[in-house]
Amino acid sequence: MKVLVIGSGAREHAIAWKLRQSPQVSELYVAPGNAGTAQIAQNLPIPASHIEALADAAQSRGIDLVVVGPEAPLAAGIVDHFQSRGIAIFGPTQAAARIEASKVFAKEIMDKYGIPCAKGVVFSSYPQARSHIKAQLTPIVVKADGLAAGKGVMVAHTREEALEALANIMEKRVFGPAGDWVIVEECLMGREASLLAFTDGHIVVPMVPARDYKRLGDNDEGPNTGGMGSYSPPSFIDASIVDNVKKTIFEPTIRALAQEAHPYKGVLYAGLMITAEGPKVLEFNCRFGDPETQVILPRLKTDLVDVLLAVLNGTLDKVSIQWSEEACVGAVMASQGYPGSYATGSPITGFDCLDENIIVFHAGTKSLVKDDGQMEVVTDGGRVLTVVALGKTLAEAHNRVYLNVPCLRFEGSYYRHDIAADEIVG
Repeated sequence: MKVLVIGSGAREHAIAWKLRQSPQVSELYVAPGNAGTAQIAQNLPIPASHIEALADAAQSRGIDLVVVGPEAPLAAGIVDHFQSRGIAIFGPTQAAARIEASKVFAKEIMDKYGIPCAKGVVFSSYPQARSHIKAQLTPIVVKADGLAAGKGVMVAHTREEALEALANIMEKRVFGPAGDWVIVEECLMGREASLLAFTDGHIVVPMVPARDYKRLGDNDEGPNTGGMGSYSPPSFIDASIVDNVKKTIFEPTIRALAQEAHPYKGVLYAGLMITAEGPKVLEFNCRFGDPETQVILPRLKTDLVDVLLAVLNGTLDKVSIQWSEEACVGAVMASQGYPGSYATGSPITGFDCLDENIIVFHAGTKSLVKDDGQMEVVTDGGRVLTVVALGKTLAEAHNRVYLNVPCLRFEGSYYRHDIAADEIVG
């Protein structure tokens, strides 16, 4: 098979890495890719937003399967367009992808069909939202409706923080049209986790659970980011909780979307809070999570191609999806200044010093040819690398990662030191 992965982050590198292990894949392409994907596939210099050009490239190369990584092209209707041209593509349609593209749409679905989530109120008026916040107890959560690269949710511990978040979203328009609507929600208490599931529109098969770290700094300090690391599995998510989420969240959501004439195929991601009353939804995503994918796919033992095709063909019940018992930890290395402005073009060194059991998934990187003709990998984004290791225990995987992260160097590199540490101590 000829397979094309769309996207340029560490998630897409992880997907391509897993697909490369399949004996069914003869040719592998990534568009636009990065310096890491270039080592295992052929990069095509087409941005993920250029849907027509991507479809032309897929058709001209006789691509048999397309896998979409990021949410923006899914929300823009890439699946609908590729399907109209007869190209097999993995991911939800534009209508189904609204489960992530509009938090208001997701909230309406959950409220209508009794799917457990936080209580919240939707606003399109800044003055009304402001008045509502002034009357609420804190902590409180303020969410931009649309896509905001994982940064559109503020957990405010004071009323002043909540009002500032609201002003940023609706007045200053820091997320553009994503801030036309906001949701003001109660702050759920418990432990946060991510559970992703494959679904063919009928059958739902959860993956192994993971937990990610959204704040920039150690001890969950600093601004929200797209994710600074993750690990799998969290000890506080056992098989009974996974089954509970499947029955009370995943399956009702898939049935609801079908009933609303938006049948959903692909990966459905549930950001969860495990509360005293049981699991509740914090958010839905319409694709593989980042950075969770980087610690989930290394644990997948089944051929990923078989799973993706079963989703497309509606035969997910015919595939036995097997997972490794090993734990996996991933720490993100970011550019100085992220998630704000940052420099690019810094050479990255140390790849040759890593232990052989370390996996490095590239995100914001690109390859340059130096004056002497040698290739050089340089930074090209905010989140640059995810350093990943498996281990018999979480502590072993954690130790392997943090013994190797210092080997990789670029100017102003930054990473959290505590990914999975609280789980090991606790």
